[in-house]
Amino acid sequence: MRNKSQDSGIAEMEELPVPHNIKISNITCDSFKISWDMDSKSKERITHYFIDLNKKENKNSNKFKHKDVPTKLVAKAVPLPMTVRGHWFLSPRTEYTVAVQTASKQVDGDYMVSEWSEIIEFCTADYSKVHLTQLLEKAEVIAGRMLKFSVFYRNQHKEYFDYIREQHGSVLQPSVKDNSGSHGSPISGKLEGIFFSCNTEFNTGKPPQDSPYGRYRFEIMAEKLFNPNTNLYFGDFYCMYTAYHYVILVLAPIGSPGDEFCKQRLPQLNLQDNNFLTCTEEDGVMVYHHAQDVILEVIYTDPVDLSLGTVAEITGHQLMSLSTANAKKDPSCKTCNISVGR
Repeated sequence: MRNKSQDSGIAEMEELPVPHNIKISNITCDSFKISWDMDSKSKERITHYFIDLNKKENKNSNKFKHKDVPTKLVAKAVPLPMTVRGHWFLSPRTEYTVAVQTASKQVDGDYMVSEWSEIIEFCTADYSKVHLTQLLEKAEVIAGRMLKFSVFYRNQHKEYFDYIREQHGSVLQPSVKDNSGSHGSPISGKLEGIFFSCNTEFNTGKPPQDSPYGRYRFEIMAEKLFNPNTNLYFGDFYCMYTAYHYVILVLAPIGSPGDEFCKQRLPQLNLQDNNFLTCTEEDGVMVYHHAQDVILEVIYTDPVDLSLGTVAEITGHQLMSLSTANAKKDPSCKTCNISVGR
């Protein structure tokens, strides 16, 4: 009578060494290297590794397995560390658990297997500059023609500006960016800055009178934030299950902490020649253009004094449906997703 292990094509044999002291290294947003220690006893019998990987948030998927349950990856035994890439659709900035067992394939096709190792946790990395450059190239395709603009603006409620005046000496303070946009964006939850808009209505050349963020608007002349003393970086490209697409750009004064953060993580753009936001000099005057067919979200990484601009009430409506606060990116959109993860 065959036991359950034999029925599944997997047989048990305790002599195979159990992996221990598992190490995860060289973690990217879509790959990692894994290695472990093994007792030398019966080591030469190992022909395969069984690797079980699960997203950590799936509470029920990573219990210790019965030996007759097939694992998610059967890999030929190779010298360690072993690179895991392309075996799963790994998502960036995601916590995973992993366990390993060793196996010996028999002539009849059955496997002899070790006990499962301990379960190890790790988190995949953010998008690298390489991945962000792929996003950048996708965004360039739909950015559209460039329109002139002259001011950056920030909409909020009256209470917000009262608070800034009373508690911060009328100086806007950078805050940590929320988790809106691409899940793998290296600026989410890490970069500190102040969000500004610059999009204009094509028929008036002025900012729209409606806003999802509040009826009071701080306006500041573009040259106060965007000039040859600032660096410009591409931060993200996303949509929220709508026809609108958003591009996040970062303006960082040269040498500032924000500039140093972005220099290591984000593709830098030429101030005068890019598809999204440009600053050029014409007859001694600075001229500014923004892309027409994407909604730009501009993060300025230093404090900004309200005295450098004006605060006034807008005449339009507050369109909450257009808010991007903590908005989740549509993972199925072919326009703004890259193949390495969501």
